[in-house]
Amino acid sequence: MEYTFYDFLALLGSLALFLYGMKIMSEGLQKFAGDRLRSILTAMTTNRVTGVLTGMLITALIQSSSATTVMVVSFVNAGLLTLSQSIGVIMGANIGTTVTAWIISALGFKVDISLFSLPLLAFGIPLLFSQKSSRKSVGEFIFGFSFLFMGLNLLKTNAPDLSANPDMLAFVQNYTDMGFISVLLFVFIGTILTMIVQASAATMAITLIMCANGWISFELGAALVLGENIGTTITANLAALTANTQARRAAMAHLMFNIFGVIWVLILFKPFLSMVDWIISDFMNISEADGVAVSFKLSAFHTCFNVCNVLILIWFVKLIEKTVCKLIPQKEQEEEYRLQFITGGMLSTAELSVLQARKEINLFAERIQRMFRMVRDLLHTENENDFNKLFSRIEKYENISDNMEVEIANYLNQVSEGRLSSESKLQIREMLREVTEIESIGDSCYNLARTINRKRRGNIDFTEKQYEHIHQMFALTDNALMQMIKLVEDVHHIVDVNKSFNLENEINNYRNQLKNQNIVDVNNKEYSYQMGIHYMDIIGECEKLGDYVVNVVEAHSDVKEKKA
Repeated sequence: MEYTFYDFLALLGSLALFLYGMKIMSEGLQKFAGDRLRSILTAMTTNRVTGVLTGMLITALIQSSSATTVMVVSFVNAGLLTLSQSIGVIMGANIGTTVTAWIISALGFKVDISLFSLPLLAFGIPLLFSQKSSRKSVGEFIFGFSFLFMGLNLLKTNAPDLSANPDMLAFVQNYTDMGFISVLLFVFIGTILTMIVQASAATMAITLIMCANGWISFELGAALVLGENIGTTITANLAALTANTQARRAAMAHLMFNIFGVIWVLILFKPFLSMVDWIISDFMNISEADGVAVSFKLSAFHTCFNVCNVLILIWFVKLIEKTVCKLIPQKEQEEEYRLQFITGGMLSTAELSVLQARKEINLFAERIQRMFRMVRDLLHTENENDFNKLFSRIEKYENISDNMEVEIANYLNQVSEGRLSSESKLQIREMLREVTEIESIGDSCYNLARTINRKRRGNIDFTEKQYEHIHQMFALTDNALMQMIKLVEDVHHIVDVNKSFNLENEINNYRNQLKNQNIVDVNNKEYSYQMGIHYMDIIGECEKLGDYVVNVVEAHSDVKEKKA
């Protein structure tokens, strides 16, 4: 049967369904799980070993390392797992996937999770139409999960059918006697096959058939298995195409991990095979009859390869993380919503946790200033496309600041339950106030951006004089923010608080002056009444922003005075 263009489109369609499932699943997870799933996962991946065990268990249960790594990539995309945690889980997934080969060897079947996809959709649909947002998100997650597996299943079905007619592969026998070149060739064939079929378990089945039929030796079967380990990483990399930088890094870590493993096993190929041979023939005492031993040997090779690889690389998680960060740099456009200093779980002492929260607040303040500077740029962005991009980026920052406020506040509340000195308790109270006020600054920045957007949609522009005044106001506000950041980060109490209060007075006076001037200008028909509204909205919002800045400064200096 020849492979038609229709089959090719069907293959692309299956891939589309898979990617769409991945996207919905990730979004549903983000909405529903938020804090709970993050805390469960963080608990499960507190260190490398538990991370590896988690990956192993999940993969052994759902019978697909692709699905596990795709889920991990979507967790990283949702900001639920850090990069280094995900590397541990992916390592575990590689060991878990070897269970399938043992099942095929022993029982000759594979549990097909896609059979549950349609019944799962039946459960998902009432949830999807539910009024309650958390139920709706669970429904989305179930839909995504089902689509993901339907897509995976369709990918296998629509892939060129190799397992049904292994005779197609009989031609490979011509290339089996070229020594080490054959081995490399078969690693390559294994990689390509798994990329096409999209499931290492399926290629594993083909390999077991070929070895059991005696078409290829155990040695070349092992080479195919190595190739499959590289090929299987393509699924996660496909899933990461639509994801953010961190998720792409996680998928890249998977690829690096497997390629490194294949390289060292190829260097020690003969001794490694002898070890596996010994395990099966002497240790487990399985006879060579019926070609069964070969399939057991392959399964053992697969397991040993992945276990040894994990045992070696588990010590280099930090190095892998650094390498993928170098290979895939952070895009400037993409601001990760992740707390950098506060991770899951508390530090051993509550006092140290206060310090971490302090650093997080400093970072929060810097992000807010970056947001304000984007608003300043927005005022002068002429190009429609650039304007929309910048506006949506400010919107994203607004969401980030909301999330950061909640996360830091929750963390501080947790810390305050610990044993703390009375000074630290006071400090926490003031820090909570700071966080709320910094978040309000974010709201103000977003309001400014919306006003600029409304003005732009109205197709009218400010006069030269108005622009001058707005610039002057923006400069004052930016100075106030800079002064606030200096104060917030000031450990040695050398920054003068009065400077902030003086700036606040300047902003207030300037606002009052412009307010009176505006009434005169509108009466003199220098610009329309509508334009005056936009103009005063911007000036007024800046003044509000200045108030929030002073509130942060006051909260911060209260702590210092009490300490002093």
